[in-house]
Amino acid sequence: MRRARITYEGAFHHVTNRGINGEDIFSGNQNKSQFLDFLSEKSQKLKLRIFAYCIMTNHYHIILENTTGKMSEFLKQLNGQYGMYYRKRIGGKGYVFQGRYKSTLIQDDSYLRLAIGYTLLNPLRAGIVKEIDEYIWSSLNCYFKPLPQQHNSDSNSDSGTEEEIVDTKFVEELYDSKDQLIRFLSEQVGKELPEVKTRYGYILGSKEFIEEAIKKYDRREKENGYYLENKRIEDKDKYLEPVEKFLWEFENIKGIKVEDIDVRSWKGKRLRGELLVHLKDRTALTYPEIIKLDIFNDLQCSSLTSIYRNSKKRLYNSL
Repeated sequence: MRRARITYEGAFHHVTNRGINGEDIFSGNQNKSQFLDFLSEKSQKLKLRIFAYCIMTNHYHIILENTTGKMSEFLKQLNGQYGMYYRKRIGGKGYVFQGRYKSTLIQDDSYLRLAIGYTLLNPLRAGIVKEIDEYIWSSLNCYFKPLPQQHNSDSNSDSGTEEEIVDTKFVEELYDSKDQLIRFLSEQVGKELPEVKTRYGYILGSKEFIEEAIKKYDRREKENGYYLENKRIEDKDKYLEPVEKFLWEFENIKGIKVEDIDVRSWKGKRLRGELLVHLKDRTALTYPEIIKLDIFNDLQCSSLTSIYRNSKKRLYNSL
């Protein structure tokens, strides 16, 4: 019996998978470009954010946020569609990928920097290039691009739709500048990720985060909260996110500042209800604390319970 692996809405992950028996399933630019097209399509369809990727000859690395809790479905569709494409183009029968994907739960910020760096350094580590920015099949050259972007008609255009895939703004704020990103990468050459293997998969984070995560994962019989594949654990016990991080992500996903939401409109009320659900589920804020936020200050604290319940029902019925 295979073990469930942990994820939850908003979780950061380092995901990788390789060709069956080490087969070079991404040999040639056409295969890599097609995989990136599928990556763009599926991440947009299932609304997962991609922060970094690297497509090697026989495997891939992706750093993502499980924004909607649909990471498992996303990877099923991504691997499945590429598998069908590969078999149709190359021939043969049977599986294309080596079993289940590997996913590593990432705590936040500093650990996310490590995971992104590890992903981008793959071509250098494998001896494919001497300079890290020479490799066109990773997301490295997507970050800190000058504007306006010039599109060339040479072979570099084979790199597909990477500009549509990666949340460059988020990553750029982690490293501040291209020079700092390159400097960070140079410092990470030869280093492995300090992952910890648990019975629920790999975790990259502080000792406290890992201990807390394992403790929560053990309570599999409960409902709501953490996802063990598609099974949930008690919501109130999840590893909660900083409010500032959550609000920043919410604004970037929705494309609007919280203070600019017009709660007099039907659309604004629904958006505020969705914000309430995520604040309650993903942060440590209580209703008396939430009501102090400007967007909720025209409401009574007693009304938040029904707004939360109705909004959550509507939100999860739409997923």
